Amino acid sequence: MVDIRIGNGYDVHCLVEGRKLYLGCVEIPHIKGLKGHSDADVLCHAICDAMLGACGLGDIGRHFPDNDPTFEGVSGEFLLKESLYICESAGYSVSNIDSIIVAQAPKLANYLDLMCERIAKALEIPKDSVNVKATTEERLGFTGRLEGISSHAVCIMKRE
Repeated sequence: MVDIRIGNGYDVHCLVEGRKLYLGCVEIPHIKGLKGHSDADVLCHAICDAMLGACGLGDIGRHFPDNDPTFEGVSGEFLLKESLYICESAGYSVSNIDSIIVAQAPKLANYLDLMCERIAKALEIPKDSVNVKATTEERLGFTGRLEGISSHAVCIMKRE
């Protein structure tokens, strides 16, 4: 019998000057980057939370606390790989991921395919098992005011 579980993840970081912008393991040219203890890749963080949550293993903060200097400046790719290891150690594998980035700017359409490739590679799954979308909030809220970027992710994990 196959045990199938669904996890939901969310992350948000504020935009600041003097940082590079990373989304989905891709450096995006922009005048600001996301503030965080790690590289602040909100997409990867949301995916990690979705994976860990689906397996009943807590969240990203439990495994990679932002007050631990070990994780200072680490990449979203590193966190994806480590989250995968934690989930696989519990007997789970990634079936598929669906995600969305909420950002007024920059425009992300030209980077979505590369994000899918990089995430799939980090998680050792086929590219067509990863879907990344982007949207704006029509200039409403903190993302609409260009104060930050958020991301939501849903992940299906399976254990055979």
